[in-house]
Amino acid sequence: MTAVYYTAAGIILYLAADWILRWLEGRAGRVFEYRTLVFFLLLAGMALGSFALIRTFVAPD
Repeated sequence: MTAVYYTAAGIILYLAADWILRWLEGRAGRVFEYRTLVFFLLLAGMALGSFALIRTFVAPD
């Protein structure tokens, strides 16, 4: 069941990072030069936090 939680979180975080990146670009009025790097940093930061929460609240199988 833990794998399902991580997979669901990964999908949600991917979509959220994409939405946040598009929102930031809209606010800036331009496409970022290092768009891929910004996306990676957003996704990695959110993943580290959410995966730590999942590990804290879900008992290992």
